[in-house]
Amino acid sequence: MSGPATGHEHDQAFVRSVMRRLAGKFIVLEGPDGSGKSTQSRKLSAALDDAGVTYTPVREPGGTPVGEKIREALLTREIGSMSVRCEMLLYMASRAELCESVILPALQRGELVLADRFVASTLAYQGAAGGLPSADISAVARVATRGLMPDLILLFDVDSETAGKRLSPLLDRMEAKGLAFHTRVRQGYLEQARNDPRRYAVLDASRRPEDVWRQLLHTLDERGQAW
Repeated sequence: MSGPATGHEHDQAFVRSVMRRLAGKFIVLEGPDGSGKSTQSRKLSAALDDAGVTYTPVREPGGTPVGEKIREALLTREIGSMSVRCEMLLYMASRAELCESVILPALQRGELVLADRFVASTLAYQGAAGGLPSADISAVARVATRGLMPDLILLFDVDSETAGKRLSPLLDRMEAKGLAFHTRVRQGYLEQARNDPRRYAVLDASRRPEDVWRQLLHTLDERGQAW
């Protein structure tokens, strides 16, 4: 005969319950470089595995053979300068292939899709920070994604100085754009969240990873109950 459930077992049951409510949704993790979203993505993936939830993880740019080639062109520092409009169109080209060949088929199968970045990144980096009109970006995005919108965008918010201290010294081309650029990126993300609070959830990513994880679970529990 088993004994009473411990606190740890109770927490594990809670996490599994939260994860299972995510089935079939399209969830995007967003945030400035150095926000710690990759750490939380790994924790989320482990929790989904433990709960037995079928999901498809994707990253941007990349996620397909075509997308990985585009990623190499976008992020290598060897390529030198590139116009912001060219950057935007390359990100969208990678996104179009990813939606067509991976994201939409997974959603049609009823799977959770967990994406590391989506259109919000382009609006923040090439829009708010790069100067392209958001209307232009949104128009191209509608074509690239067939109008697909995430069910939830988890925004890992952190100030640019803290984020910069977390970055590898071997920065890629986007990470190396400097403090002022990344401050505008953060402001762009927060403006998106203010304008669409039903789709965005802002998490304080300046805190310890375990605290951010608790915020993340609370947010997913709260949003999941409304789905």
